[in-house]
Amino acid sequence: MTTRIGKRAMVSSVQAASPTFAGISSSAGEILARALWRAFEIVSSAAALVLSIPVLLLLAIIIRLDSPGPALFRQIRLGRHFRPFTFYKLRTLYADARERWPELYAYDYSPEEIANLRFKREEDPRVTRVGRWLRKTTLDELPNFWNVLAGDLALVGPRPDIPEMVAYYTEEQKRKLSVKPGITGLAQTHGRGRLGFQETLQYDLEYVDQKSILLDVKILLRTVRLLISSDGAF
Repeated sequence: MTTRIGKRAMVSSVQAASPTFAGISSSAGEILARALWRAFEIVSSAAALVLSIPVLLLLAIIIRLDSPGPALFRQIRLGRHFRPFTFYKLRTLYADARERWPELYAYDYSPEEIANLRFKREEDPRVTRVGRWLRKTTLDELPNFWNVLAGDLALVGPRPDIPEMVAYYTEEQKRKLSVKPGITGLAQTHGRGRLGFQETLQYDLEYVDQKSILLDVKILLRTVRLLISSDGAF
């Protein structure tokens, strides 16, 4: 895992390299930059979806053959300003996982449990055989690009949580929902599945405090490198 010192150095370098627009006020320049970045998100997400159609169709068949149930997984997540939206990804769990392992869906934690909670574990009984491979390759998240097109997600931002877990946020941690959630973020590029609940929220808040387009670019580039190595994915 990259050290927090290295991460802060990355953030500092991004701040120092913030873009300026000649003849345009800083606020107007920021609005223009954000509009251009959103246009980039739309174009790149649309391209990713179109190019991945054959892959998605093939994966859907494999998922259906591997275990009963739909290939597409839908779940309510909370986005910016606590707005609920339908989150899409390929199914990696057994369709009846909630009935088979109800204790894993109770979301009833003591303060001590929340302090040490880790959601991702390599031996999760709910994950199907194909689901393990999908998670390892991150192909299960391809439908996330639809959420980007719909405006629910950004390419970069804190990963959205389910309402049951947002209920455990402190007032300070609720600042995470002041920005649009994303497909990838600081937490996903600094530990990913190895991080605990509280560690993830710390990275999410640091992203909120340091948010910039150049930081987003750096996170995207780091994400590509991590996807190739499958580091932290399970």
